[in-house]
Amino acid sequence: MDNLRKLLDGTYRDPDTGEVLHVPMKSLVIEPTLAGCECDLVKALDLPRPFAIVSDDNTHAALGHRVEAALTPLSEIIPIRLGKRPHPDDRTAGRVMQEGERAGSYIAVGSGSICDLAKYSAARQGKRCAVFATAPSMNGYTSVNAAITVNGHKKSLAAISPDGVFVDLDVLAKAPTRLIQAGFGDAICRSTAQVDWLLSSRLLGQTYRSAPFAFITDLENQLVADPAALLKGDRAALSCLIQILLLSGFGMTICGGSYPASQGEHLISHHIEMMPPLGWEPALHGEQIAVTTGVMAKLQDGILARDVPPQLGASKLSAGSLRSHFGDEVGLACWKDIQPKVADSERALRLNERLKAIWPRLKSEIELVRRPSAEIEKALAKVDAPRRYSAIGLSRAAFTDAILHAREIRNRYTFLDLAADSGLLEPERLID
Repeated sequence: MDNLRKLLDGTYRDPDTGEVLHVPMKSLVIEPTLAGCECDLVKALDLPRPFAIVSDDNTHAALGHRVEAALTPLSEIIPIRLGKRPHPDDRTAGRVMQEGERAGSYIAVGSGSICDLAKYSAARQGKRCAVFATAPSMNGYTSVNAAITVNGHKKSLAAISPDGVFVDLDVLAKAPTRLIQAGFGDAICRSTAQVDWLLSSRLLGQTYRSAPFAFITDLENQLVADPAALLKGDRAALSCLIQILLLSGFGMTICGGSYPASQGEHLISHHIEMMPPLGWEPALHGEQIAVTTGVMAKLQDGILARDVPPQLGASKLSAGSLRSHFGDEVGLACWKDIQPKVADSERALRLNERLKAIWPRLKSEIELVRRPSAEIEKALAKVDAPRRYSAIGLSRAAFTDAILHAREIRNRYTFLDLAADSGLLEPERLID
């Protein structure tokens, strides 16, 4: 909890600048149990009333009923229950905002989708919120963005930071195993995300910060040393995982975007969700990330093993190709978004000169922070997390398609772009 406490206290110093870092959160509590404390935790935040409590069928059964009962003496409760498995899209967000219109604040009881919907709705309506976590399944609890699908296009949209995040380790230990495995998948992608961000920083001059990774280095090493403890309900392991996920969210907040936690591996996952095969039953977000992280790690391994950098050519992307693949509306939106990273022949020559100049230094810098694909594969195997496309319900063709086209979704330069524009993106070599 040291780094979490320092961030909340305003005593953590940025390793790059020495400046004190701040996060917009009043309270973060992780305890073996919070039973009987719910009312006092929320009361201390002084949130406007009444409270709209957002949950789904599963999170209501896990904790929502307890939170609603505990807060009833404190305020009128507006229960918003979103059914079995709500999707975080503009339609569902509209429902939340409509049902919570007269609420003073939102209280999310859940994990990924519930948290994103509550944070996004609060931001849109100028309200405040708090979160009771039900699973260590994702890193969005503390971030100020939310993954919301708008007109079929998955976007990272502005959200509000919760005033408080409350974690009951007994509740987390009872979460479905799949959710714990998903959380580990969302944590282990730190390596591929950091490597991608370093590439775009050193090659394109984009801003890079080491703080989001410095937060979690020791915790990640501790967790990867014995990830199987998570499946045994070990409270120390669960505490370690949820701290990594919370710190990852703070990292995104401090950086003003999802850069430190969402790169090529997330683009592949986003493509899968944007272009789902007919009849596909969506896997959990972190399950997809476990699989796509393995792919990105292999791609990075192969390119970084080269003594000389790849030779970039002009990008073969076009408005027509994106419209053909994604459809007119989404294709044009993606085309507009990726313009800054689309290279013509002249720019490709400049990038090649830059790559040649920085390649040895870039490789050395990356080697200090990355986990090779074999190490990631071993860690995922120890928690029995998905590692192949078939484990998340995809055909070989669908997964290959996602790898090929993922870079077309947004303006985020990753090893997918480096490989594709140099003729080295060969999905068939990455998925077995």
